[in-house]
Amino acid sequence: MSPMVRKNERREVRRAVRIKCQVVREKDFTLVSEDAIDVSPDGMLVATDVGDLEPGESVLVTFRATALDIWFDTEATVRRIVRGRRAGDRDRGVGLEFSTLPRVKRFILRGHLRRVPPPVPRRPPRIDWSATIRSIAS
Repeated sequence: MSPMVRKNERREVRRAVRIKCQVVREKDFTLVSEDAIDVSPDGMLVATDVGDLEPGESVLVTFRATALDIWFDTEATVRRIVRGRRAGDRDRGVGLEFSTLPRVKRFILRGHLRRVPPPVPRRPPRIDWSATIRSIAS
């Protein structure tokens, strides 16, 4: 077994679920995407061809989930731009972090997503070098 300690930087597990959504840029109300690739209670990854989005930009997100078809409306912030350059990147996309999703809706979404498997990782997790050194030294 490798002595390397892997780093987990996620607060929530993403789930491999494709859902229809509407993501609209807040400043000019341009449609950014209508397809979510994966979802977590904290955010989502959406496929898009809009090339001029920047990290930190605000968007409005609307989607329906759960067996009860509950609507989720929230503001979100662009956190990651997927340009398709990395090995394993399938599409161009944008990683969004929900900023105004109420706790109750977040809890409902978490319960719904619990039944959906996580996506298969496309690259190995990062190594936490300081934790690795501590584990070797002790």
